[in-house]
Amino acid sequence: MPLDYSKLNPANDGAFAPFASRRSTVYSTKGMVATSQPLAAQAGLEILNKGGNAADAAVATAAALNVTEPTCTGIGGDLFCLFYDAKSKTVRGINASGRAPKALTLEYLRSQGVTGDTIPLDNLNSVTVPGAAAGWELTVKEFGSGKLTLAEVLEPAIRLAKDGVPSHEINSRQWAGSEKLVKKTSPNWRDSNPPQTPPKQSNIMKHPELARTFEAIAEHGAKGFYTGRIAEEIVKLIQSSGGVMTLEDLAEHTAEVVTPIKYDFKATADDPGLTLWECPPNGQGLTALLALGIIEAVERVHGVDVLKLEHNSTDYLHILIEALRLAFADTQYYVTDPEFAYVPVKELLSKEYLDKRAALIDLKKSGNPKHGYPVSSSDTVYLTTADKEGNACSFIASNYAGFGTGAIPAGCGFTLQNRGSGFVLREGHPNNVAGGKRPYHTIIPAMVTHGDELVLSYGVMGGFMQPQGHVQVLLNLLRGYAPQSSLDAPRFCISAGLPDAGTANAASAGDVNSEIWIEEGVPPEVIDALRARGHDIKLAEGYTRRIAGKGQVILAVRDPSGANVWAGGSDLRGDGAAVGQI
Repeated sequence: MPLDYSKLNPANDGAFAPFASRRSTVYSTKGMVATSQPLAAQAGLEILNKGGNAADAAVATAAALNVTEPTCTGIGGDLFCLFYDAKSKTVRGINASGRAPKALTLEYLRSQGVTGDTIPLDNLNSVTVPGAAAGWELTVKEFGSGKLTLAEVLEPAIRLAKDGVPSHEINSRQWAGSEKLVKKTSPNWRDSNPPQTPPKQSNIMKHPELARTFEAIAEHGAKGFYTGRIAEEIVKLIQSSGGVMTLEDLAEHTAEVVTPIKYDFKATADDPGLTLWECPPNGQGLTALLALGIIEAVERVHGVDVLKLEHNSTDYLHILIEALRLAFADTQYYVTDPEFAYVPVKELLSKEYLDKRAALIDLKKSGNPKHGYPVSSSDTVYLTTADKEGNACSFIASNYAGFGTGAIPAGCGFTLQNRGSGFVLREGHPNNVAGGKRPYHTIIPAMVTHGDELVLSYGVMGGFMQPQGHVQVLLNLLRGYAPQSSLDAPRFCISAGLPDAGTANAASAGDVNSEIWIEEGVPPEVIDALRARGHDIKLAEGYTRRIAGKGQVILAVRDPSGANVWAGGSDLRGDGAAVGQI
């Protein structure tokens, strides 16, 4: 069935969802910033008001988030982004994820006592080269307005770090949960910033050491991070705990502009359908595309159009869950660094293969998915920005598990990520660890176009929840839910457990038969029916709802006069906000 695009305009109806939204959709005819922390959103607005564009504002917001939400993101982590250029009407991306140290091998890890399928989250051999600094620089250079320097873009974050900001509710709670980790992995934690004592709500956090790190990048560009004092402290700390990272590993790091991958949902001979864009592997964006393709194939194979089913009904949730489990079964095996192994993106997204996967779905009971053969021979921050010229940036950054390793290089003010835990320590596996290799990456930004016109810039953060959130929020919007309601609607999350449960990640274990967490708000009779079909259902209530991720949405709509309007939403599961430029 062709899509009804009229439902994507939130002005059509005032009651989009059968549940109350905590917040209203935000509108602006100029620019917009939507993110998980309201003070960081102001940093992005400041840059828009100075003449910067959506890409400039995204970097400013991301840097400010390192100050306001250091428990989720920072310069010690990685980033990816997608940018819609309104002049060329194209979508391009940046991969700023880091590579493993050249000397890191499976044999070395085994010699150091690592016995499982993953590098432990607090082992400093899980630290890949932090890619964020190079990503900030490349985003401003390639996609920025050209009116502002990187130093000017970083000014709001530097000011926030020096002056201090009050800790908000979720940041305070996450920080308290990471206190033991920081003390364990940072020998210099008593003298370092972030401080050893978790801030309570309203406590002012000052980050003077982080400000100096940002100032080094502002003055010298990314090389101010990858060479000199900061690089030396990173290497010193990692090597002190048996890590093999060197100054050369850091100095040689680069981010790169990439061509996004896509899936055209419900395209016909007369209409291009809606195109979902994702960054290519080594990211898991392919999971969202594959799941969406399987969901569409269910209509061809089984005659069921999910958009005709009642929202969050038993049949609706069953099909989405099974499609995503099949998608994860494939991507957890095939997704890796494409410089080291072939990733069969084209084959996985072919209609022939999607139909085969959809045929495996039993509409009345849960299956046992394994990866197919298409070739014949958590913790994160997501933000999105838009500007008055019609450009938009979908931007995501992360330390991986909260504070990452929790390890703080002396005098630098940030913690080091643990993305190397995304490798699968198994000989012959496409994602096995290797020197200079990028691991399977969970963080993924998304965009949607209709033809070459921008429809949506959005994302949902939170480990393996991210592709699941991309699919659920997009289908909510296609049902006619307003941007805010599309985020507020109860979601499900296929997971091996809560993010803090101590498992490195479900992908490495190949576990796609794990529990299904469903948020409060889904009727009890639906949950009972899903259990009867074989699903291991857990109920996510209160703070536990963090497992469903935190998303942001900016939708491009058109006023009856013909004027362009941005419509934004920010997830009720976070501290954040969508704010418009005046």
